[in-house]
Amino acid sequence: MKKLYMIDCIAIHKISYCVEVDEITQLGEITRIINEGDHELEEFSQEFLGEKVVSNYHIFNDEYVKIFDKDNEYLKDWNTEKKLEFINKIN
Repeated sequence: MKKLYMIDCIAIHKISYCVEVDEITQLGEITRIINEGDHELEEFSQEFLGEKVVSNYHIFNDEYVKIFDKDNEYLKDWNTEKKLEFINKIN
């Protein structure tokens, strides 16, 4: 019998911005603006650094659709067959 596992990961990117500021703006202020997401800066460059597994757990078939609907609320109206297409199969 086959099993389902949910694997939760985070993806890590290094994103660079080049920012021009006036003489009185401190680096800490720029850092705060970027950390708070309170900006509309254009990316200078981006590098993908990898994925890291943060959790993994066994789920039962009946749990799959519940998790799918919770995590993908905008796809709730799809039929079960379409939702099952998101299961990756490793043989």
